Amino acid sequence: MARSIWSGAISFGLVNVPVKLYSAVSRRTVRFNQLNEKTGNRIQQKRVDPETGEEVPYEQIVKGFELTKDRYVVVTPDELDALDPERTRTIQIEDFVDQVDIDPIYYDHPYYLVPDKGASKAYGLLLNAMAASDKVAIARVVIRSKEALVAIRPAGDLLMMETMIFHDEVVPHDELDGLPDSKELKVSDREVKMAQQLIDSLSSEFDPSQYRDEYRDKVLELIERKAQGEEIAVQPEAPTPAKVPDLMAALEASLAAVKDDGTKEGAKKAKKAAKREKAAAKS
Repeated sequence: MARSIWSGAISFGLVNVPVKLYSAVSRRTVRFNQLNEKTGNRIQQKRVDPETGEEVPYEQIVKGFELTKDRYVVVTPDELDALDPERTRTIQIEDFVDQVDIDPIYYDHPYYLVPDKGASKAYGLLLNAMAASDKVAIARVVIRSKEALVAIRPAGDLLMMETMIFHDEVVPHDELDGLPDSKELKVSDREVKMAQQLIDSLSSEFDPSQYRDEYRDKVLELIERKAQGEEIAVQPEAPTPAKVPDLMAALEASLAAVKDDGTKEGAKKAKKAAKREKAAAKS
């Protein structure tokens, strides 16, 4: 059972909506510890002064911002604490905007907002009003002593909150190396039409459950096999994909391959039939 990580209230004009916050993501990253290859003992990380070679106690460590090489501005914990945002329990809505106006690049981490005890009616008011107006709320909230910019949006019978990247943290695309010239991006109408046909032939309804972290699955399988004493043969590197010499030939071959592959088309038809049966059962 998931536990709430924060509780407070959404401030909506003069209306306060008490809520609890839950993370909407549980990372499944495979984590490793560092071991001594010879002894198998776990490595300890120590804070050592590079000049004296002595270990430095935690209480003697201060924060320093590097100005130039070997020149730092030291900032004390008390000075940083004085700058901490006020520890409020309020998600303060500042604006309502159209969802289509928010570039997905600004989204960071998703959370669920659940009504606290006795707050269902006020929560439902905000949820339904936002859904009817098709708006997203932009707000600020302090979580774990750090102020975050967030977007709140309706998601079915719940409100979701996503922390956001600030504008000056996004790398402008015009600062990237190797951007193609507009002339290099030009293609013929026939090539575009064939590419659209290929996209259409590969299109289906989004089902997130069909996508898995295949690398993680392979790592876990490797760990299980090695734990059982199996010897693992290291596979050679996959060959680098060759450049496509003829774009039209590649498109034609791709379309032909999709037409010949009856399994994908059959799966799509079966999926649509199952959805029709499910809809008929509900009605």
